[in-house]
Amino acid sequence: MMGKKEVNQEKSIKSTIIEWVKVFGLAIILAFVITLFIKPTLVRGDSMVPTLHENDYLIINRMVYRMGEPKNGDIIVFKSDLEATDGTNKDLVKRVIGVEGDKVVITNGQVYVNDKLLDEPYLSEGMDTEGEMEVTVPKGKLFVLGDNREVSLDSRYDKVGLVDVSDVEGKVFVRLYPFNDISFIN
Repeated sequence: MMGKKEVNQEKSIKSTIIEWVKVFGLAIILAFVITLFIKPTLVRGDSMVPTLHENDYLIINRMVYRMGEPKNGDIIVFKSDLEATDGTNKDLVKRVIGVEGDKVVITNGQVYVNDKLLDEPYLSEGMDTEGEMEVTVPKGKLFVLGDNREVSLDSRYDKVGLVDVSDVEGKVFVRLYPFNDISFIN
């Protein structure tokens, strides 16, 4: 027969186990809810230098475009048709230059949107935009460019082309790493 002390110990162990199960369950639910609103992503490559660098750890807002559309100047993450090393479609990080209805012209190293020279203070000094093109962005599409135009694979090239708004994962809003460079983006 168990004494009062053993019964109390057994109840204490059971209540401790139940509390741990509750804590882990709540943590799993909370993690699931958080991932509905934000998504972490890692910058691979130099296409967004000087704004973003290789191995910058970013947090993207997944909800912002459920309430509105991407705007010119937004830095977005989107699914591309390019294949990642693991066989999945590669996520790309680029800046929105043109939205539905915008006429984007690249000529003589300059970018014009709706016949106005684009002010691009985020580019490195002396950076030109290679290529010659003119495109009117159709409904449901975006024209995107990397900030490091010399190495960026973006809407100027058929491999990326115009981006479907439905492929946009979200808007970059925080650089979380490196810790000495934590900042809000845009």
